[in-house]
Amino acid sequence: MAFVLFKGYTVLAQKLANNGTANASNLREQIAQFVEQQGQVKYISQGVISHDGKLVAWAADGPAGNSTHAIYFAPVKENLKIIRISASAGEEYHYDTEPEFSPDGKHLAFLSDKEDGQNQVYIANTTGSSSPAKKLSNFKGYVSHLKWSPDGKYISVLYVEDANREPSPMAAIGRKVGLIDSILNKDVQRIALVEVATGEARQVSTAGLYVFEYDWSANSQNLAYTAALPPGDDNWYIAQLYQQNLASPEAKLVYKPEWQIALPKWSPDGKNIAFIEGLMSDQGGTGGEIFTVSADGKSTPQNLTPGRKSTPGWFKWMPNGNMLMSEFVGGSVVISSLNTAAKATKQLWQADASIGATSTSLSLSVSDSKNGPVVAFVAHGWSALPEVWVGTFKKLKPFTKLNSAAKLPLPLAKSMVWQNEGYHVQGWLLFPANYNPAKKYPLLVTVHGGPAWIATPTWMAPDFNTTVYPQMGYFVFFPNARGSYGQGETFTRANRRDWGFGDLRDILAGVDAVAAQYSIDTSRVGLLGWSYGGSQAMFAGTQTGKFKAVVAGAGSADWLSYYGQNSIDKWMRSFFGTSPYDDPAAYAKVSAMTYIKKTKTPALILVGERDGESPPPQSLQYWHALKELGVPTQLMIYADEGHSFYKPENTLDVTLRTLEWFNTHLPAK
Repeated sequence: MAFVLFKGYTVLAQKLANNGTANASNLREQIAQFVEQQGQVKYISQGVISHDGKLVAWAADGPAGNSTHAIYFAPVKENLKIIRISASAGEEYHYDTEPEFSPDGKHLAFLSDKEDGQNQVYIANTTGSSSPAKKLSNFKGYVSHLKWSPDGKYISVLYVEDANREPSPMAAIGRKVGLIDSILNKDVQRIALVEVATGEARQVSTAGLYVFEYDWSANSQNLAYTAALPPGDDNWYIAQLYQQNLASPEAKLVYKPEWQIALPKWSPDGKNIAFIEGLMSDQGGTGGEIFTVSADGKSTPQNLTPGRKSTPGWFKWMPNGNMLMSEFVGGSVVISSLNTAAKATKQLWQADASIGATSTSLSLSVSDSKNGPVVAFVAHGWSALPEVWVGTFKKLKPFTKLNSAAKLPLPLAKSMVWQNEGYHVQGWLLFPANYNPAKKYPLLVTVHGGPAWIATPTWMAPDFNTTVYPQMGYFVFFPNARGSYGQGETFTRANRRDWGFGDLRDILAGVDAVAAQYSIDTSRVGLLGWSYGGSQAMFAGTQTGKFKAVVAGAGSADWLSYYGQNSIDKWMRSFFGTSPYDDPAAYAKVSAMTYIKKTKTPALILVGERDGESPPPQSLQYWHALKELGVPTQLMIYADEGHSFYKPENTLDVTLRTLEWFNTHLPAK
């Protein structure tokens, strides 16, 4: 998971600096200063190119920071001529997102919450008109994932009518009181179409099916989508592939996968549908291998990327029937061409960065230019703040300068590689500010969520705002141990039924590799993580004394009881092959509570009160055990927060508490 990136931190940072004891005041002031600097960085949510490659649009923080989001576009060859489009006239700002060019490039459609916070579809001209965008829809519910039909007649969205909450397992769940069967979230997310000419809207995907991702066929007559019965939070893990003709009220099942699937996309000739299938921990954390299947579902799916030592995470069909794909390679990203007949690839671009044209990681926006594709996406890294990149693969460079004036100390980073038990493992090491090899420094090891996910370079590391820690004198290490993306599906599946054993040995080997090269004080090593990383923080203390303190965010201590408490239990089946009722020993083997009397490691435990993915009883159970065993521990439950935190004051508190914990338990000698 990842915290939402909040802007406009200045007031909160000042409160943080002024609210503390004398002993902690210096630390609070340092964190407040750094967070205030982070607040000057504009978050860019989208960067998209027109179909002819002549215009680029982006959505980024407005003047009021996180409370507003604005959309701009400009000619690719005249990037000084920047035009803002809006649902309002003048200087009024709202939260405008998801810009998408019409097929002919004459219009931009987008979503805006201008009216009482309810997202609606708006459309604006790109031909120089300064009038406000035209409102097209009158939805009442949650609206997202805007797309144009290829013929330009419709704008489609995912729509949850009368939504009870944001349709995400990361969001805070409702209270569990009353007759439980009657309060389960039974919202259904469907595909809705808005006719551009009339504004008429209708829901078209099969009633009762919860749709996760979708794509238009080239003739604008058919939709392909991944879907399952509700509840959507849980059943994404068993979603299947469907296709549906707009003239029919019912979808046709195309493929029932073995693993998780994502990104359904029609081939240009309409004969096949491609998708990514693999072991995935969370919706949106896409990674696996690229497959195609005939649209009628009568063929056996064909794997286009078998045995790759990398993890494809996004792709696009090209007009000639081949593909562009982007993938995780080690801890970096690579964009390649894929010959679908020969299954051969050619690398086009590589970077130590995190990229995405939309909220989908690794996504690109690609033109249909006859002289070759022009692409756009947002990129950022350890030492690079977010900007929109535009160009051909031979001339790809930053287009915007939204953050060129931001003054923020960025850490020195190095990719680390090591071998362990036959595995090639990679991770990222951030150096403490003003690093002096003659001194010894403490090391904090950060375990990513998942486990099927990856740590890639980013200007603001998720969960704990970890990029602040080098400014406080710490090395910070992000290992991509077995179970991660970046080394192929065999590597990703290598820790199934083995959590906390093989992957922990990879992490410990990585710590040894770091300490062998750099000035690390091995008596001052801590570990922290959120979600799966939080579970690893709980487990690590029961297996090794290497870590002198841990911070466990939204972790799980007992996988048997967790299975019956959480709101997304179907993800467990992919990693265990069965339920704990049929194989309790497999779940007990990887549970921290099984070995709890072995731990002596001080643990700070953090969790959201309404976390459905990692319910608070798991944190309470671990905290209670440590209290009874006399191991130093603290537990903080954040009111009304889910798996992702949305209140900036709470994200700040997580950073402060974490640093105070490590400063206390990893003291300088």
